[in-house]
Amino acid sequence: MKKLNSTLFAAALMLSPATTSAQSDTADNEKKEAKKADQEVVVEANDQMQFNKKAFEIKAGDTIKLTLKHVGKLPKIAMGHNLVILQKGTNLAGWASKAMTAAATNYIPVDEASKKAVIAKTKVLGGGETDSVTFSIKEAGEYQYLCSFPGHFALMQGKITVK
Repeated sequence: MKKLNSTLFAAALMLSPATTSAQSDTADNEKKEAKKADQEVVVEANDQMQFNKKAFEIKAGDTIKLTLKHVGKLPKIAMGHNLVILQKGTNLAGWASKAMTAAATNYIPVDEASKKAVIAKTKVLGGGETDSVTFSIKEAGEYQYLCSFPGHFALMQGKITVK
């Protein structure tokens, strides 16, 4: 029994620095990513199927850190939200229709054309959760974003103007 306890203690000591190091590396990477962003945008989603921002502007070529905050209380299975930014010219209704049947891939269609249409996307979030994504759009113009959770697209969409 003493030998087993000694072995477990030794294993814990050996793994302890690795865990601390990995956590510290992750924190360092997050700090570096935050410093790299030229602009940060926060969009909130709620239990009434609304984004708090219907539009925002960014500068072409800038690195953007977009954070989606689900400020509601309902769980992901009942009122999940994500934010998906699509390429210019994407048929929003057609893309959203395909997304509704893509539960296995967090409501992102798997056909090649639909995947290529996605510039950036957050995870599907439940109430109280937050996710961030970093992206850049080089070409000026208007780009659409939406929540691809089934039935949400009609109310949860917006426009990004890239100047």
